[in-house]
Amino acid sequence: MARTRSPLLGPASRPVAIPDDIDDPSLPKAAGVIELPLHIAWSEPSLAFDLSRRSDRLRVYEQVLREGTEDDVRYYIDVDELTRVFDELVLPPYVRAAWLEWFRRHERRRS
Repeated sequence: MARTRSPLLGPASRPVAIPDDIDDPSLPKAAGVIELPLHIAWSEPSLAFDLSRRSDRLRVYEQVLREGTEDDVRYYIDVDELTRVFDELVLPPYVRAAWLEWFRRHERRRS
C-alpha cells in the first residue's frame, strides 16, 4: 500500500466545476433559505442556509465550489459576490487555483 498521495488519485485529481456561462446575468440564482443537495452536503442532518446572511452564503460557496457540479455552480454562485468574497473562502489549493485562473482569463478584479 502506498504511504503517500498519488497525483492521479485523491481530491486534487477531481476536475473543478467552472461553467463557461457562470457570469451570464440571465441565469436563475438561489435566494432565501436553502438546503444544499445531498451530493454537495452529504452529512446528516441537512442544514438550512439563509443566503441573505453573509456567513451562510460563504459556507454555501465553499461547499458548492468544492463539491458541486457545473449546474450547482450556475445556480448557487453569484460570480460578482464570489469576486468580492473569494479571499475569505476556505478552499482546497486546487479549487482556489482553478478559480484564480478563471478570474485572470475573465479579467475579474477581486477586492
